[in-house]
Amino acid sequence: MQKNELLDLAVRAADDKNAANIIVLNMAGVSLISDYFVICHGNSEKQVEAIAREIKDRAQEEGIELKRLEGLQESRWVLIDLNDVIVHVFHKDERQYYNLEKLWGDAPTISVEQVLNS
Repeated sequence: MQKNELLDLAVRAADDKNAANIIVLNMAGVSLISDYFVICHGNSEKQVEAIAREIKDRAQEEGIELKRLEGLQESRWVLIDLNDVIVHVFHKDERQYYNLEKLWGDAPTISVEQVLNS
């Protein structure tokens, strides 16, 4: 699966579970970790878990191996490493506290609408 298709899968899965304030950061040239970060949040632990599970399940349906899945048990900050795309699913309070968007502020953003409408 191509990077853009993987990004599309992650964003659509998060959107389908009503993830709030989905942001895509283009990490190419900014970080060696991944090409894209997807950052979103849920308003409860149950919603955070549902978003993370939806992304995990769709990736597995497509035969994509998860490099890492962390934080699902607590569902406050779930990290899903899909290799080229890393998804951060936060609880609303945790997202405000960690503020990854500011931490990686030098990374250009990609319009979620552009991803969803492609």
